[in-house]
Amino acid sequence: MKLSGPSFGGTRKACVLVALLSIFSTASAESIVMASTTSTEQSGLFSHLLPAFTKATGVDVKVVAQGTGQALETGRRGDADVLFVHDAAAEEKFVAEGYGVKRFPVMYNDFVLIGPEADPAGVRGKDIVEALKKLAAANGSFVSRGDKSGTNAAELRYWKLAGSEASKGSGYKECGCGMGPALNMAASSGAYVLADRGTWLNFKNRADLKVLVEGDSRLFNQYGVMVVNPAKHPHVKAAEAQKFVDWVVSPAGQAEIASYKIGGEQLFFPNAGQ
Repeated sequence: MKLSGPSFGGTRKACVLVALLSIFSTASAESIVMASTTSTEQSGLFSHLLPAFTKATGVDVKVVAQGTGQALETGRRGDADVLFVHDAAAEEKFVAEGYGVKRFPVMYNDFVLIGPEADPAGVRGKDIVEALKKLAAANGSFVSRGDKSGTNAAELRYWKLAGSEASKGSGYKECGCGMGPALNMAASSGAYVLADRGTWLNFKNRADLKVLVEGDSRLFNQYGVMVVNPAKHPHVKAAEAQKFVDWVVSPAGQAEIASYKIGGEQLFFPNAGQ
């Protein structure tokens, strides 16, 4: 059947016009770069959160997932517009040095000590410090991220509290990797590993790994967000980045965080303004 005539021609022109409008709209869309942790990315939170933000504001977000230490360095270089990380002391230093405009608390979850179900080092319980003491004494196999991430910083604080900062046992190994790869290494070798609960809940390759230590108040894991200071880096898209900060701490953004669940279990708990 031959398609011709005014009706078909008009339809074709309309389709071309819609396509062109779509291209120009995409090309002119506002966008920002966010340096964030591997935990927020690998937990699946951003796949849930960012489409809602873009729908509300029209601003697209490109995520660079790194350890918190690396993300802060990315911000110091001016290679990101906004940071979403989880090492409060390092974040406050970042702002004090003039690299960040202001730090806002956003949400929290907790760290958990993961290990083989048989628990050969006998660490199972609620005390992370005692667990690490037992692990060091038993020379238990432990995978540390060793990447200056927020999780790695927390882990080192716990080792220090355990009095084992210098001697963590012969089974201690650093992978210099993200949370997902560290969990994979622990699963394949039957090792212990400290993880954020969000990534653990979204992790599929668990083998016989189980949560062995949880519930210690010291395992609290706070996340913060801040715009990179345009006074340091004038090219930073501070206005667009501030839109993200304003939205993620607003009731709408906080509700989106709270609604993200896996298997009915909430991964992150909003606490902006607290």
